[in-house]
Amino acid sequence: MAMRASTAALAAAAATAPRGGFLRLFSTTSTSSSSFPFLHTTQQTPAREQAEPNTNLFVSGLSKRTTSEGLREAFSKFGEVVQARVVSDRVSGYSKGFGFVKYATLEDAAEGIKGMDGQFLDGWVIFAEYARPRQPPSEPQNNTTDRRWQ
Repeated sequence: MAMRASTAALAAAAATAPRGGFLRLFSTTSTSSSSFPFLHTTQQTPAREQAEPNTNLFVSGLSKRTTSEGLREAFSKFGEVVQARVVSDRVSGYSKGFGFVKYATLEDAAEGIKGMDGQFLDGWVIFAEYARPRQPPSEPQNNTTDRRWQ
């Protein structure tokens, strides 16, 4: 008897509850009446500065199976590739997932970005952008600042 009463009470409560209340909590569509404050954030993460156009491209998102020759072959469809190199780990020899492609001209580099950015290579989506210049090496930090040993 108590079981029937609690079931009837739940049914009555469900009938009086606003429709879609529970589903609205887990909905992927954003509505103005949502109770989650983080659904309405308009703050965007700051975009990285774009590098100056140059003939050297930075390619990220590479598969571990991608070789320098495969990278050269894929990018050579869009211009004359001077050099293509997949950066690999010194110890294991596996790809680190990024590399560099150097074109002969700026126009070829721009075509390479337009043609390969967001495309599949060896089953992975890759991203191509102009490479940033290498930062000059900083002063080596020496931990022997203790004057006792001098």
